[in-house]
Parts: sequence; structure tokens; C-alpha cells
Amino acid sequence: MDALSLLVIMFGGLWLFLPAMVQNSVAAFLGGGPTIDSGRVWRGRRIFGDGKTWRGLFGGAAGGIFMGAVLVLLALLFGSKDYWGYGPFWSNVGVIVCLSFGAILGDLMGAFVKRRFRLERGAKAPILDQYDFVFGAFLVTAVFFPDWVYSTYFEGWNLAAFIFLILVMFFIHRAVNIIGYRIGVKNEPW
Repeated sequence: MDALSLLVIMFGGLWLFLPAMVQNSVAAFLGGGPTIDSGRVWRGRRIFGDGKTWRGLFGGAAGGIFMGAVLVLLALLFGSKDYWGYGPFWSNVGVIVCLSFGAILGDLMGAFVKRRFRLERGAKAPILDQYDFVFGAFLVTAVFFPDWVYSTYFEGWNLAAFIFLILVMFFIHRAVNIIGYRIGVKNEPW
């Protein structure tokens, strides 16, 4: 395999993961309102906390789905029959929905874990902060579209896409959070 083909695989995997990546930023912009846990506690701690709202959950997922729709439309404009890797039309709709909702559910589970470790909202939780949504997106998508996840991120040289995604996600997550902090959407830069 030549270097250019490997780069195409790596950046293609990142491109296909954009619906999962954008949801967190959209949730931060659109969040607020009633919390998902309605203030309830479990074992003496909030279930998710004030930062997890219904508007953020559905707004974030909708933002990811919108991003996926834009990617599919771009693929159509350029004549791609497999929508640049998402597969046949109804499959790509399902993959995009799973990536988007899976990512937001992964972030929600990250908040749940942080509360169990008695970490307050906004407290640093290295690794968990950067990868909870990645894990959620892969898990939900793998449940409904295991062949797509396998063929896109794990089969043969496509494993390079998964490794690249994991390596760059830390830096992308950090950069986006710093921007969100500087423009006043986030209370802390991590």
C-alpha cells in the first residue's frame, strides 16, 4: 500500500466520523432547559448533572445528523454511488443516526461515570472526556451496522483509520474545547 492510499483511508475515516464529532459542540450551543435527570440522584450523587439537558441531547444529535446529511449531499454532488463510504442510501441514514445518537449517549454515559467518581460538572477526567463520545458512537453503530464499522475501521488497512481517529481525537477535542471556552460557550477549556 502506498502512502497516498493510506492517507486517504485515514482521513476518510475521520471524514465519516464527523457526524459523531460535531454533536458535542452543537449540544453546547443549543443546551439548556430541563435536565435529563430532572435533579434526581442515585447513590447520593446526581445521575448526570446540570450540564446534560434534553435540548442538548436532541439538538446535538440533530446537529450530527445534519452534518451527515451535508456529507451525503456533497457525495451526491460529486457522483459517489456509495456516499463516500456510508453505503446505500437507507444504510447511510442509519449509520449517520447511530453515529450521532451514539456519540451523545456516550457523552451522557461519561457524565454518569464522572458523577460516580464524585467529579463535579466541568472537572477534568482525562481520557474519559476525550473518548466517551467516540466509544458511544462506535458501540451504538456497531450494534446496528456491525459490517459497516468493521469494514470502515477494522478490516485490513482500514485499521489505520481507527488508529488515526483515536490519535487525533485528543487534539481535536482539546482545540474545540479551547475555542468553546474563548467564545463563552464552555466554562472550562477542557
